[in-house]
Amino acid sequence: MKQYQHPTLDQITLTGILHALSDPVRLNYVQCLARELDERPCGTIPTPVAKSTMSHHLRVLREAGLVRVRTEGTQSLTSLRLEEVESKFPGILKAVLKAANQEQPLEK
Repeated sequence: MKQYQHPTLDQITLTGILHALSDPVRLNYVQCLARELDERPCGTIPTPVAKSTMSHHLRVLREAGLVRVRTEGTQSLTSLRLEEVESKFPGILKAVLKAANQEQPLEK
């Protein structure tokens, strides 16, 4: 069973978060996770990229501290670290997601 490394709260940086959210694919993925607020199997959120490319995007999101990925059996489950990020940078995710939703409606 693969174990993923996640940054601790003190290792999460504003520049890391903003960099991770600067890509439209990653931003859309975070929007989908924010809408559900539940763990999701990695392949259940539609993306316009190949599986290997999405693995890279998930790694960027995980290393920035935005998502938590855990393995259960053969599945990798992803959840948004909303409360943790909001405790360090109050309002940042809500502001970015609100602005993104106003620019372009959420992909379903």
